[in-house]
Amino acid sequence: MRAIRALDRALTWLSLTCGGAALVFMTGFSVWNVLVMRKALNAPIVGAEDLLLLSLVVIVALSVPLGARTGAHIEIEVLESRMSVWFAKWSMIFVKLLGCALLAVMSWRLWHAGQSAVRFGETTQQLLISFEPFYYLLAFSVALYAAILLLDIWQLARSKEVVKLKVGSNPL
Repeated sequence: MRAIRALDRALTWLSLTCGGAALVFMTGFSVWNVLVMRKALNAPIVGAEDLLLLSLVVIVALSVPLGARTGAHIEIEVLESRMSVWFAKWSMIFVKLLGCALLAVMSWRLWHAGQSAVRFGETTQQLLISFEPFYYLLAFSVALYAAILLLDIWQLARSKEVVKLKVGSNPL
């Protein structure tokens, strides 16, 4: 349980601090670019869309593992009430194993895309910022999601439920 609490603290701190900073940047930069530079001075910032797009990628990458840990991702449990407890538990473990395998492949391919981003000239349109570090960030994020699914499988194997993180209920 200590490892789970440490993971929860790290995910919460990283997502809220870094994601919050990215949101503050996006809001302030958008307001400055649109209201001041574009409307008042008629001189929009060159590459503003590039910076906002990359900030959005950072926010998504930071939110995926936290969403997995809090249970924010969609689960459809239409037939669970008609299943036996044993079958529901093991079918959930099987589905989470499939998801983990899919996410592992996705993380590997994102890492590979990051390694070849410079070679293929994958950059933003105006500022020519390479997508390489953003591919790596997404690969790490998806790999962390796969690790969280493994943690869920471990919890399901030990008991009948997964204890989810409740953001805002416990002090950091």
